[in-house]
This record gives sequence, C-alpha cells and structure tokens, in this order.
Amino acid sequence: MDKPLPQILSNGSSSDERETFERWHATTAKHTRNVATKEFFRTKTTERSSVPEHGVKMLSLVEKLEDLKVRLDNDTYIDVILQSLPPFYDPFIVNFNINGLEKSLNELINMLVKYEATTKKSTPSVLVG
Repeated sequence: MDKPLPQILSNGSSSDERETFERWHATTAKHTRNVATKEFFRTKTTERSSVPEHGVKMLSLVEKLEDLKVRLDNDTYIDVILQSLPPFYDPFIVNFNINGLEKSLNELINMLVKYEATTKKSTPSVLVG
C-alpha cells in the first residue's frame, strides 16, 4: 500500500520526492479551483429563496475563487449572479442592463435586497380559509 503524501517536505527529501510532491499539490489545487468554479457557475436560487442569503453565498464563492487565484472581472461576476436569479428578477435585470449601471458586487446585492423588499411588499397576499 502506498503511503500518503506529506503536507510538507523535509529538508532531506530527494528531487523525485519533491517533484512528486509538487505535482500532487498542483493537481489538488487545480481540482479545488475546478470544483469552486463549477459551484459558482451552477449556483441558482428559487422564487422562495432569500436574496440576502443567496447574495452572501455568491459573495463567499467569489472570495473563494479569488483566494484560489481564479480571476474573473467584475462584469462576469455580476453576469453570473444575475443569471443565478429566478424569473421574478427579470424586470430588475433588464433595468440594470439597460441603464448600464456600474456597481460593485456588494452594491448589486444591496440593490437586489431592496428590489425584493419593495416588490414583494406590493404583491397582494391571497388568504385561503
């Protein structure tokens, strides 16, 4: 049975051990970036989900990607976040894109929270009794 690779190399490690160690860690880092990127691009929310919770999740995924040195520009992050929203947010998205708003990710999430609060407040509730 192969012994597990160490997390750090000792000073007396051979060049073969160093090469294997570096290759293994590079493969692991690449896999970690792939998993994080996949999660970011595939994350969706539903009509019943909370925008603040979804916003926090998306922002944490952006931070994770940046920590992993996955560099996407702000517009790409915004596009992915807007695409992760349900059809309820289509009017907001159209308005956001038509007006060419340049916002940070935090500003975008705050705008979505305000939009949700405003539109859901004005939607009449139906009581079944």
